[in-house]
Amino acid sequence: MNLRSGIIIIIISVLAGACSKDFLNTKIDTSQTDSTINSNYNTLFSLANAPYAHLRNGFYTLDMNLFAAATDEAEQTSPLSSAILFNQGSWNASSNPDNFYSLYYEGIRAASKFIEHSVNYKTILGANRDTISAAGKVSFKNDVQNIAWFRGEAHILRAWYYFELSKRYGGVPLVTKVLSTSDNTDIPASPYDSIISFIVKEVDLYADSLQANWKTSSFANYDGRFTKGVALALKARALVFAASPLHNPTADVTRWQKAAEAVNNLVVFAKGAGNYSLATDYVNYFLQNNSVTSNETIYAIRAQASNAPEVFNYPIGTSGGQSGVTPSQNLVEAYEYTGTPDPQNPYANRDPRLAYSIVTNNSTWNGRTIDESAGGTDDMANLNSSRTGYYLKKFLNSNLNLVQNQTVVHHWVMIRYAEVLLEYAEAMNEAYGPDNDNGYGMTARAAINMVRARTGVAMPAVTAAGQEDFRAAVKHERRIELAFEDYRYWDLLRWKDAATALNTPLKGVRVTKTGTGSFTYEVFNVENRVFDATKMYYYPFPQSEISKSGGILKQNPGW
Repeated sequence: MNLRSGIIIIIISVLAGACSKDFLNTKIDTSQTDSTINSNYNTLFSLANAPYAHLRNGFYTLDMNLFAAATDEAEQTSPLSSAILFNQGSWNASSNPDNFYSLYYEGIRAASKFIEHSVNYKTILGANRDTISAAGKVSFKNDVQNIAWFRGEAHILRAWYYFELSKRYGGVPLVTKVLSTSDNTDIPASPYDSIISFIVKEVDLYADSLQANWKTSSFANYDGRFTKGVALALKARALVFAASPLHNPTADVTRWQKAAEAVNNLVVFAKGAGNYSLATDYVNYFLQNNSVTSNETIYAIRAQASNAPEVFNYPIGTSGGQSGVTPSQNLVEAYEYTGTPDPQNPYANRDPRLAYSIVTNNSTWNGRTIDESAGGTDDMANLNSSRTGYYLKKFLNSNLNLVQNQTVVHHWVMIRYAEVLLEYAEAMNEAYGPDNDNGYGMTARAAINMVRARTGVAMPAVTAAGQEDFRAAVKHERRIELAFEDYRYWDLLRWKDAATALNTPLKGVRVTKTGTGSFTYEVFNVENRVFDATKMYYYPFPQSEISKSGGILKQNPGW
């Protein structure tokens, strides 16, 4: 792998996660040299912000839309979408729609650059400025404190990018300094477990050096940067992945015990300085600024106002809509019934998260009733209409006037407390069973039922008795609670369930209106999917990286 590059000019874009906050202005003055960087505290702050530019906004991950279309959650309407490469199994080392390998290494390099150039940050911050007057002393003290926090953030950002690489490629080259032209840049991949160990070590060393909670600090205007909660969440997530079947083929229970301990540490922190809790409104939690003000959010990527998610996903029958990512029958039928099924309405008496997340036929959306039958406004025979009989609702603001280009903010939630509770449920069940709290004060069952009991969801408690049945309940709950949030694909990989789920045809429904005005629904196969279990549990390294390394970086098996 060749990691040579000059100082990166970072431009915040929609893809990388645009941010309207000045403190995350990541533009670097490229006229700076190492010597001027080391005497310019403004540049030091810019270097501290630069690694954030490489966080990926999940609203624009694949085809400028959600990654869900590459999973069994949804289908992309466009017949020319990049998701087709995943769905047909025709992606490879030279053509991977999710090839952001270089982006993550740019983030790693940006973090390392700041870490290296901020070693003597107190001297840099004190140069050529007032540190004598009362106001000057306060300003200097605040800058020193902030850079100390930012240094911790840089370590966790770097570890985050290594986690993102590891969940795609497994073991990857581990680089912990800025490489110069005199360094050997042809580096082999380190084993997967070494990458996880590095992540865990970075969190253990630096989590306490991060701000505990920007919202409740004297620097609330910096809310949007990494916190101790993000660091603890990263460690927990990394250890859950490492304990999962893909990376734990011998089912070593001690791995699950370590994961459970890590998630419990985050839960304890959540009850204290983290101040995390479940939002009481599942629908509105994901909309506009609610996702950054809610105590459920541990980290969200801020973005400027736009209407792109609505344009890309509103029904084609709604002015300005392009259909985009349309949910599958596979997902719809996974929502539990809460009462007696209605033969006239298959969407009645279901887990309320179905209606919160998915637009179904004959439901009201954007001030009108959806009619996908022949001759209806949303007739599935119309050009660019849903191929599945469903439309996305989660994340989307209703009644946004796209004709007048009305915009609102959409913040991508990267870590939230509900997912932490589901990680806790999974790790505790695998380590100790569903009803043994191991002295932590909460069982796996209690954690999953907290999520299901959320106000407005109020699903009945999980009653699965044994570890295996409870495991199935956890998998189900993650599928429903976290739908479209870019967890499904990675869950299927780490559980080694992808060979089944991603080789199953993606299904939809054909809608027919009867003479009495009611509807009937015929389930059909929208698309056959292909997942090659001999190689696709890991991404192929980009062929360009294999070539540049002269064979030092070995391709993942099967590719």
